[in-house]
Amino acid sequence: MSQSESDKGLLIGLSNDLANAVARAGEYVVRVNGRRRQPASGILWSQDGVVVTADHVLETDEGITVMLPDGKTVPAQLAGRDPGTDLAILRVQASGMSGADMADPAEVKVGNLVLAVGRPGEGDPMASIGIISAITGPWRTWRGGMLEKLILTDVTLYPGFSGGALVDASGRVAGLNTSLLARGISAALPVDTLQRVVQAILTQGKVKRGYLGVSTQAVPLPAALSQGLGLSQKSGLLVISVEPGGPAEKGGLMLGDLLVGLGGRPVEDTDDLQTLLGGDRVGQATPVRVIRGGQVQDLNVTIGERR
Repeated sequence: MSQSESDKGLLIGLSNDLANAVARAGEYVVRVNGRRRQPASGILWSQDGVVVTADHVLETDEGITVMLPDGKTVPAQLAGRDPGTDLAILRVQASGMSGADMADPAEVKVGNLVLAVGRPGEGDPMASIGIISAITGPWRTWRGGMLEKLILTDVTLYPGFSGGALVDASGRVAGLNTSLLARGISAALPVDTLQRVVQAILTQGKVKRGYLGVSTQAVPLPAALSQGLGLSQKSGLLVISVEPGGPAEKGGLMLGDLLVGLGGRPVEDTDDLQTLLGGDRVGQATPVRVIRGGQVQDLNVTIGERR
């Protein structure tokens, strides 16, 4: 066999593998009708009728329908939504459904070939191809959520692709596509984030987030002050307002305090603070370290829940 024939065979094999991956994804990618103009996509999360989609594609809590892979359209009930991560959970009643297969998050890497699969129309699913361009660290969304990470890709998210699946070459879910969280960049919520948020919504009806009740501004710490107090960090958060009756005020925080730690972890900027105010801290007495009058003070604050 010549080199050109061998190369052609490899391309045909790759092409067939990708087509098979789309066909596999088509068994669990659904169409979501939750807004007036453009239908969106969703992922049939489990065989018992849980559907995961993007929160921003639902303009209403009622009158939502889902078109299943077999072409049947069924009513959907909103189980919960989390705008901070742009996720919404629906429930549908149908038989013979096939839940999605999840990729191992540890196997999702920069450079992997991926496919964005959506079902914005009434026929077969649509797909676009690309690679994973980056997997970020903690990502603060403009809607107020804090993600452990976000998958950035160069796939094309056509109209109606939000809420659909980012799949690997085997057709397993590597993430949920959204055009909202990284404006101007194709992005996907990774599987481990999806699992965490879906579990929280199904068990609690929402995702809990901690709340201090302060407004802050990041400021540098003078080297001499840091060294004198035994701190290794280079910045902290200046408290510029304290909500009356809020958790911070009840715990003794004051205007002008310099917040430098929470729960035994350093706080250098607002992202640090939001990361440390996870749902597991709600209702918990948590140590908060501040600099007041040039001295370190340790307070105890019972973290509230953001409404």
